[in-house]
Amino acid sequence: EAGREANGIVVEAGSTDITLRGNHIHSIRNTAPRETYPSAHAILLIGNTEQAMRRITVEGNRIHDCVTGTSEAVTINGYVDGFRIEGNEIFRCSNIAIDAAGGYAANRNPDLNYARNGVICRNVIYDIDNELGQLKGNCGAIAIYADGARDITIERMMPFDSCGNWFERAGNKTHMLTRERVIRRDLLFKPGDKFDPQLVVRNKQLLRSRPYISDTEVIIVPDSLDSTLRSRDSWTISIDAGIHGEGRTMVGLSDANIFGTGNTLKFKTNFSRRDFSYGGNIVEYKIPNVLGTFYTADFSAGRDFYNSELNLGLRKEFIRPTDYEIGLTYSDIKSKRYMVDLDTSLLVKVRNLDVWGGKSHYIRSIKSSVFLTGRYSYARFSRRPPVRADYNPALHDHDAMLFGGGLYREKFYTANMVYGFGTREYLATGYKAELVSGYSWGEFNDEMYLGMSYQTGGFRGMGYIMGGFTLGSYIDLKSGMWRHSAVDVDLKWFSNLFLFRRSRIRQFLAFNYTQGWNRGEGSDEMIRFTRDNGLQALKEYVTGTNRMILNTETVVFTPYQPLGFRIAVFGFADFGLIGYSPNIFKNDFFTSFGVGVRLRNERLVFNTVQIRLGIAFGKRGLVESEYFRLSNATRVEQYRYRPTRPEIVGFK
Repeated sequence: EAGREANGIVVEAGSTDITLRGNHIHSIRNTAPRETYPSAHAILLIGNTEQAMRRITVEGNRIHDCVTGTSEAVTINGYVDGFRIEGNEIFRCSNIAIDAAGGYAANRNPDLNYARNGVICRNVIYDIDNELGQLKGNCGAIAIYADGARDITIERMMPFDSCGNWFERAGNKTHMLTRERVIRRDLLFKPGDKFDPQLVVRNKQLLRSRPYISDTEVIIVPDSLDSTLRSRDSWTISIDAGIHGEGRTMVGLSDANIFGTGNTLKFKTNFSRRDFSYGGNIVEYKIPNVLGTFYTADFSAGRDFYNSELNLGLRKEFIRPTDYEIGLTYSDIKSKRYMVDLDTSLLVKVRNLDVWGGKSHYIRSIKSSVFLTGRYSYARFSRRPPVRADYNPALHDHDAMLFGGGLYREKFYTANMVYGFGTREYLATGYKAELVSGYSWGEFNDEMYLGMSYQTGGFRGMGYIMGGFTLGSYIDLKSGMWRHSAVDVDLKWFSNLFLFRRSRIRQFLAFNYTQGWNRGEGSDEMIRFTRDNGLQALKEYVTGTNRMILNTETVVFTPYQPLGFRIAVFGFADFGLIGYSPNIFKNDFFTSFGVGVRLRNERLVFNTVQIRLGIAFGKRGLVESEYFRLSNATRVEQYRYRPTRPEIVGFK
């Protein structure tokens, strides 16, 4: 009804020491016409007297399906001095979810007519949509409204608590804290900007992706419209080692935050463990954000026995829904390359140049961004195995132009114990649809490329599911024949986190199907089981043009953390088919089973240590297996839906 207000819970008139906790509020609606300025609130805190409302807490409430007109689901207005809005879930509401307001005639005294000394944090807010209410059409919906930030405070923390064990205290003493300007240059918002909660989450994901940051938190203080960013460093010094064939041994030392600058310096030296002869050094340096431009620069050079490398790169990725990307890389590499058809490695020397760029623009009406990208690359081989027009096409000299275009949407949600071992993780949800076309000027023939891809993923009732496919093929312009065609299909799922006594359990599934046709001869014209798409304990050499894999893994995150290292145990079962028959079920079948343990300290930059036992079988029984493996793995990159430089369909 026009002129009347619909409210769920109202706290007013100088009330103090009030806690609203665990309420379920829904279907609060004011459907009066827009021109009457309809108002409704699930929770309204209004300081409308000369006496301040103090020590007000709103936490753990569930609010949904409210039509609030020109008002908000949760409003703090007037003389409210000292409040905390934390851990609430608000969804499927119109206009604004949470508003810390001032200047709206809530209090007759202008000096008292605004909320102050409050904190809004750790709320889960989604599906705030003005299509649900009277403001549909030309008004943007907002999750948290604080009108504009006046100041941004950076609070930096050492990797470990000062009261930790001797290992942690020693780590703090040898650590150089990340400089404030390094963190500030990664901010996507600045003083005076309107508060955008999705941008804040995107910013936390960006900071968390830096190897020198283990955790971040942004706190908004609505009374002053200030914000505080708290970051905790990782301990960034790491020692690495590798044992390779032919007696080659590598020892490396790196710092992912050299002198607190956020830059990475890595030095690797190589020697023979047979006679301790010197094999050369490799130096790597990376600047993740050059002078606050969000450009990443990297360099590496050196040699490793008969291998040598020179890599130079400068790139900027899509970060915001409306943004641009640009990149340039050059490499001159000599290394042994695995030839799938020969089951051996041969020395290859190649120079590569890659230049790309793109632009995206957010379209509010479809809540997605349209993007266009372009790419030029060339490869010149000075040493390689034999090649012919129909043999080893991956080793042909060529120039290529690719263009891509499509739509995408990407948002982030907070989770834990998915790719990490307990710290906050920011998982992407959304979709990307892309068409790719281009032209290749080859050493033996010219070809046109046509491709398409689609990926989508998000949280559902049973967990997170992602699916996607890529389809592509070249067309020989002389013969008109389709060549090097392939399709790649991926499905991934992980369950919600289950609690069993003091442990937490998560189930993972991954499915991959890759098929090639119109393929030539030589390496990269056939596929095998790989580390990314394969069976964990299988060592059997087997190839094909048609492959299907199902990986399952159950991970138990135990409560035990000796010296801060969380222990996780896991069991896996993998199933795969591979061969040359177009009918995937007529190809060779393999399976592998096993168990293992992982150790990880989230405050350290160096890798997760994994010990795995496994065994593999084929149709005829036991096959060549990797019974034991001690390995490490860097922080896993989560799946993203933002566009990148145009790519051809993978066939590996």
